[in-house]
Amino acid sequence: MSESATGDQGVPTGETARASIDAAPVAADAGDGTRAVRAGLPEAVKYEPTLPGPVFAAHFHLPGDPTGPYTYGRDENPTWTLLERAVGELEAPGRDDAETLVFASGMAATSAVLFSQLRAGDVCVLPDDGYQALPLVRAQLETYGIEVRTAPTRGDAQLDVLDGAKLLWIETPSNPGLDVCDIRRLAEAAHARGALVAVDNTLATPLGQRPLELGADFAVASGTKQLTGHGDILLGYVVGRDSEAMAAVRRWRKIVGAIPGPMEAWLAHRSIATLQLRVDRQSTTALAVAEALRERPEVTGLRYPGLPDDPAHKIAAQQMRRYGCVVSFALATRAHADRFLEALRLVDDATSFGGVRSTAERRGRWGGDAVPEGFIRLSVGAEDPEDLVADVLRALDTSTA
Repeated sequence: MSESATGDQGVPTGETARASIDAAPVAADAGDGTRAVRAGLPEAVKYEPTLPGPVFAAHFHLPGDPTGPYTYGRDENPTWTLLERAVGELEAPGRDDAETLVFASGMAATSAVLFSQLRAGDVCVLPDDGYQALPLVRAQLETYGIEVRTAPTRGDAQLDVLDGAKLLWIETPSNPGLDVCDIRRLAEAAHARGALVAVDNTLATPLGQRPLELGADFAVASGTKQLTGHGDILLGYVVGRDSEAMAAVRRWRKIVGAIPGPMEAWLAHRSIATLQLRVDRQSTTALAVAEALRERPEVTGLRYPGLPDDPAHKIAAQQMRRYGCVVSFALATRAHADRFLEALRLVDDATSFGGVRSTAERRGRWGGDAVPEGFIRLSVGAEDPEDLVADVLRALDTSTA
């Protein structure tokens, strides 16, 4: 990466931005909690805050030639720099070759990777059971003359359609079906065919799995979900280990202006400090909820990668350190599912997932997901496990009666 202030087409380089604020080092062998609490913090300065407040600036003082890291608010911001460093320390600890870019939303990050790496005539492979906005992305890619192939996540089915691909997009665990694929196996196969590999790491979080360590070129996620965990900001990020590819992602961010506000970036960084506490609590409770649901005869299609008998568990156990906060299952009918959701007292009927307050929804209400009408996606929050399990079981009793 160039040490100059700007790269191609006037885009500031990552090295310059990262070098602009001295970092407080985190030991390479630090635990997840220590890393989350310390990630991205600057060196201590007497009388200065531990985490500096958000920098609200559209422009910066810029006499003479623009040789500094901060020139204009669409290119760089000191608050982004700290957050990007924090995310990078979680997704790629100890890696000097990884660069992180933050975006205004998860879809902004996703679009930046896909549209910066692909050209007319290229081939892209997407999951056919992933996030419901992917069909919209597919339609736009095809409008630009890019061939899009799809395959299910389960069984590493994307292997069968990789020949000639420029980019493979993986979502594991898949949302909302919670299938899992072998990242390392798919990455090796894709690289052997000359394709780049991007992994949507939203549901797992970097404390659940680290795609770059498993061979991926990009780790992409919506920070709106469990990474920040409070349901109050929209955010996305891309972490990549190829400087040329990341320069193209950075250039795309500049062109479309898909940048986070400084307040959102600061809130995200503040929230990351509790990530390990939230993830551990939510994963433990999600397993308890899944085990309780397994005993209910009216529940079908129960999925949670942490269950030993889940179809995804074997692969998940090989590449995931935590299994996430989302449990999915189905009730017999749409009406039954609606009654269940209405009967819940500790779970909000809302979309999204990963927040400290549990949420659930009938996914079929949106369309676009190949799920039964009674399919429920339940996102487990930080409530007491006993209370949440009791609420779910009571709601099932009420809705079934």
